[in-house]
Amino acid sequence: MLRTNNCGELREAHVGQEVTICGWVQRIRDKGGRAWIDLRDRYGMTQLMFEEGSTPETLMVLVRTLGREYVIRVKGRVIERLSKNPKLPTGDIEIQVHHLEILNEAALPPFLIEDETDGGDELRMKYRYLDLRRAPVRKNLELRHQVSRKTRAYLDDQEFIEVETPYLIKSTPEGARDFIVPSRMNSRQFYALPQSPQTFKQLLMVSGLDRYYQIVKCFRDEDLRADRQPEFTQIDCEMSFVEQEDILEMFEGLVTFLFKEIKQIDITKFPRITYTDALKYYGSDKPDLRFEMRFVELNEVIGPTDFPLFNAAELVVGINAKNGATYSRKQLDELINFVRKPQVGAAGLIYVKYNLDGSFKSSVDKFFDQDALSTWAKSFEAKPGDLMLILAGKKEQTRKALNELRLEMGDQLKLRTNDKICPVWVIDFPLLEWDEETQRYHAMHHPFTSPKTEYMDQVDTAAPASIKASAYDMVINGVEIGGGSIRIHKKALQSKMFDALGFTKKEAEAQFGFLLGAFEYGAPPHGGIAFGLDRLCSLFGGAESIRDFIAFPKNNSGRDVMIDSPSFLDEEQLTSLGIQQIEKI
Repeated sequence: MLRTNNCGELREAHVGQEVTICGWVQRIRDKGGRAWIDLRDRYGMTQLMFEEGSTPETLMVLVRTLGREYVIRVKGRVIERLSKNPKLPTGDIEIQVHHLEILNEAALPPFLIEDETDGGDELRMKYRYLDLRRAPVRKNLELRHQVSRKTRAYLDDQEFIEVETPYLIKSTPEGARDFIVPSRMNSRQFYALPQSPQTFKQLLMVSGLDRYYQIVKCFRDEDLRADRQPEFTQIDCEMSFVEQEDILEMFEGLVTFLFKEIKQIDITKFPRITYTDALKYYGSDKPDLRFEMRFVELNEVIGPTDFPLFNAAELVVGINAKNGATYSRKQLDELINFVRKPQVGAAGLIYVKYNLDGSFKSSVDKFFDQDALSTWAKSFEAKPGDLMLILAGKKEQTRKALNELRLEMGDQLKLRTNDKICPVWVIDFPLLEWDEETQRYHAMHHPFTSPKTEYMDQVDTAAPASIKASAYDMVINGVEIGGGSIRIHKKALQSKMFDALGFTKKEAEAQFGFLLGAFEYGAPPHGGIAFGLDRLCSLFGGAESIRDFIAFPKNNSGRDVMIDSPSFLDEEQLTSLGIQQIEKI
């Protein structure tokens, strides 16, 4: 080894020892007769000291040629620092250097490699290998490593077996768009990169492996957001001879274990809410339960009225912002402007202040008297000092808009804090959903999800939209971190499901004949779940973007600006694949 110690481990107990350490020059402070270097590696920072009189003159000259990010190796004696730094684990000592070797010079970095850098997102992504030297980014990767390691420990202890499944698979028409890979040896034919190992893990259950898991890379060619990447990582799991409750219990255990091991947080409650109730009370199938503000529907409470907006509305619904009556007219106008944003989509906002003296002040005082507003307040269980916010319009659109307003109020009232962890299982999803664009039903989760037991005989009926699925999502603090289902394990039912989705017999056989065939050889009842590892890490790290927890992420256009990918291929490569050259722009 080129070093005896790393830059994060030396303490007062090492004083007097001769050591050798290596690392990158973080900063240099030259005071004439003395010079100090902060040397950094993955493990921490150590101060080096050089002093005229005790340090050889040639070494002092060499020190003054160094620049930031030079890679050096030093030998010296550990001494106690005169001016200690309590913010640094190694802050009680420094190394009095008597030998220095430059292992590699460095150009001036395009941004400061410090915790608080001056580099923008795009610049840091272009030089991601430099960004990874910064402690916050490195700690994110260390956190990711711990999540993976602890996940394996838990699942190994529960007798799961880790199995790798293929990356070059068959494209399927359901779900998001596939990334496709041309086959050179099979002209005009293509592989697809997996959106998940779904069918393979089901086949592993048919094979009798019983409990499978894999921390696996998956790929989806979809529009990107802060919580999406074209390639992402799943904790993918499947179990045989189980019912829904068995899976919920097993993976409550995993999440409880991870929070305890990694964040020292005890989670004791995993409430359940149906998909229908999640939409009714929170306007979202990913409800953030760190705070209340449940939706209150007012159609029956208001009754017939002269107020045109309410008369024309399919749904009148609102939330109660506790202690919000102190909002000024300016703040209320800002909320009105917020709900009118195109991405929120409400026509307007009605507000009712419940003043401390028991009176009401609203934006609809011309239409409703104090008695009417008092009746509304009872429905909201409002108290003096509260603020009621109401939207009206079409049911689906209004609930969606009120969800956005609820989250905005949660932020403004500082109710969405990272120190509070509130998981919830969302269950009883619809099995199918109608798509107006394609004029056919699509699977809400995927085509292999089983209906709930009481709906088994209704898959081929005239009203498939009413069928509930044995599907479940785990949501924590408003973020879906995992989802799964009990799978169909009988050929006849799976064939009915393909029929309901509009597949012809020929299409179903061409796409999924291997799975239907496997079901003829004794497939056990089975189900599973997949957690988004990237999202779990961002949750543990208290960040909104999953990019911070991926070593080499793509930008919002799906590009890797560091290696300039995707890129054009040369003519020879395209010819060997039987692909015609696309004109370069």
